[in-house]
This record gives sequence, structure tokens and C-alpha cells, in this order.
Amino acid sequence: MKHIQEWLDEYGQSHQNRINKRIHWVCVPLIMISLVGLLSIVRFSEYLFLIGLGNSYDIDSLWMLFFYFDLSTILILIAFLYYLRMSIPMASGMLVIGILVRLICDLLVFVFPVNYRLVFSMIFVAGWIGQFIGHKIEGKKPSFIKDVQFLLIGPAWLLSFIFNKFGIRY
Repeated sequence: MKHIQEWLDEYGQSHQNRINKRIHWVCVPLIMISLVGLLSIVRFSEYLFLIGLGNSYDIDSLWMLFFYFDLSTILILIAFLYYLRMSIPMASGMLVIGILVRLICDLLVFVFPVNYRLVFSMIFVAGWIGQFIGHKIEGKKPSFIKDVQFLLIGPAWLLSFIFNKFGIRY
């Protein structure tokens, strides 16, 4: 099995262009948010934890919204286990990001009474269009065409820059 740095280096080979990198800094988070938002629609139970939560959706119970048991929770857990095989620090960082993304999605749905399925779908499509534009500018195919695992490496690649900036070893 490849070490996380090998995956990141290979991913980085098709992400050298400055504009493509900037596009990825916008589009990868947008794709993550939209994917988590869309998958959160498929709920298996109302809450994993019912302790101390009333029936209302007031601001005091907002933090409990993350504890829905749904497809997005399963995705975050599977991704965490995937990263954990390669790097504990990277897995921990991606778990924190997954939780934050989930909370952002819940907050958006809670605060804005719009058709969030449509909004998340539009963000998802726009994010992928941006990614393909970036790769057109780069002149190289997206890495996931070679190996689908690169779909999970993209977010970790961005996190690696943050880790490097703060001297966090992964």
C-alpha cells in the first residue's frame, strides 16, 4: 500500500499550474460540501443520540444536527478509515474537516429555507465544471481517471498544504 506522501506526490503531478491549483482550492471544498449535503438527504434515523434533545429545531439544539445517521455520516466514516490506513494525522485532519463540512451543510439547511437538494446539486455540478476547466488549463487529465482513489486524495492534498504551513507532520 502506498504511503500518503506517495499519493500526494502523484496527485500533485497533474496539479502544477497556478490557476488549476487555485481552482482546486475553491472547487474541491465546494464538491465536498455539496456531496455531503446531498448524501445527508438519505437518513436512516432521525438522531444517533436522543439524550437531552427536545422535539424542536431551535438554536440550542443545532449542534445535534450532525448526529443524524445518514449516507453522509457513512461517507465521512469510510473516508476516515481510508485515510487512517495511510496516516493518523491526515485521518484526524480529514475527520475534523468532514465534521465541519457536515455542520456547514446542516447550518445551511437550517438557516436558509430553500430547495437545498437543488442548491447542493448545482454546487456539485459547478464544482466539477470548475475542476475540468482547471485541468483543461493544466493540460493534464484529472488524476481520478487513472485511479478512482484520487477522489479522496484531492481533499487530503489541500490539507497537506495547511499541515505543511503549520509544521504538522503527516
